[in-house]
Amino acid sequence: MTWLTIALVIVAGLALLLRWRRPAWYWMTFGVLFASLKVRLRYASVMDACDLTVAASRFRLTLARWFGWDTPQQRVPRLLWIKPTRTGLRLRVRMRPGQDAFDYSAAVDRLRHAFGVHQVTSREVKPGTVEIAMTGYDVLKRVQMPVRLERRELRIPIALREDGSVHYRDYREVPHSITLGAVGSGKSVTQRRVIKELAAQRVALVGIDCKNGVELAPLARRFSALADNPDDAADLLEALVTRMETIYQVIRQAQRISADTPDAEITADIWGLPEHLRPVPVVLTIDEIAELALFTTAAEKKRRERAVVSLVRLAQLGRAAGIFVDIYGQRFGSELGDGITMLRAQLTGRMSHRVNDESSSKMAFGDVSPHAVFAATQIRNDRPGMAVVGYSNGDWTRIRSAYTSMRESVTACNKYADLTPDLPELARFRPLVDLAPVEAPPVATAA
Repeated sequence: MTWLTIALVIVAGLALLLRWRRPAWYWMTFGVLFASLKVRLRYASVMDACDLTVAASRFRLTLARWFGWDTPQQRVPRLLWIKPTRTGLRLRVRMRPGQDAFDYSAAVDRLRHAFGVHQVTSREVKPGTVEIAMTGYDVLKRVQMPVRLERRELRIPIALREDGSVHYRDYREVPHSITLGAVGSGKSVTQRRVIKELAAQRVALVGIDCKNGVELAPLARRFSALADNPDDAADLLEALVTRMETIYQVIRQAQRISADTPDAEITADIWGLPEHLRPVPVVLTIDEIAELALFTTAAEKKRRERAVVSLVRLAQLGRAAGIFVDIYGQRFGSELGDGITMLRAQLTGRMSHRVNDESSSKMAFGDVSPHAVFAATQIRNDRPGMAVVGYSNGDWTRIRSAYTSMRESVTACNKYADLTPDLPELARFRPLVDLAPVEAPPVATAA
């Protein structure tokens, strides 16, 4: 008996130590078993306490009244299956007649407390069936991407969602995006992660960094074109528009639609072109959009109008030509001038890191969800890289990018520098990479 007691104490101590230092290991060894038992044993009572049951059918009530039986109990939604995952549990539930998927979405906080898990989310799988995802621990506290990640052309993993699943950036599905966030919120971490993943793909990277290139210049070996000031940026955007118009001419010439043309060969974008005619896709990254949109003189105003008009055209027409736009900034509202709200309407992807005021969050999610607006203002200062992602259907979720240092991004860009395509329209913007160290200019320091 003494040895059994000692063994139980050791196991309990090991469980507590893992829960404190290695929550992921604790979940895989002890947590998933305890949580599964808790769900199995308390499922009916929790559903009843969370108002997720319905009254018995009329037929059963009538039979009880005729034969003097006890009043039938509330009907509990049917639990179809429980699936353990590396970060939590997934429950598939069959709703009772009269229930709605919103009933489960409204009860996720009560379910979280009842089952004693870190996070609960729900989504409708098909009519009459919902899936409840439970997270056993805070997966966003220390982001650990799964070993196996699904990568394909223009679809890259960039972050971990709060339910433990991987968040992908799919340019074919969401061609253009805006990423907002205050200083130090982690926008650069997300940007470096995206560029690191794209560096290994057959894609042309084009960058605009009006902060003298301090963010994108170290990655120049993998960039087909790079502008580090507003004047060059305006010229670069116009050159991209010229490339877009040229690609549309190629698509139009390749169509040749006639009665005997197979349906599979009729296309209106580059993806339907033969491999030897298909131009390489272009991903345009703009760091700090405000530096491109602000002006103080009449000449700068004309330059700004050229840049904004070109950006709007690229956002409206660039997808079919294989040109995708990623914009990063602290704010993206009407105070940046004419054309900005029109541009924002074309940016389907919305991501917001920590912001300092509600109005900044509304710029990203005002037309998506008021709950997403509130969530973006609640991100803690000690969680750089954490963000809220909104979707056009009104859904949203919290994510956190895996930390990517500048050295990791530079290494990836140097490794895949041979994949950098030459774009004739952008040849004069090709960055010149100098291997010799440059002596820094003297900077005045405090005495």
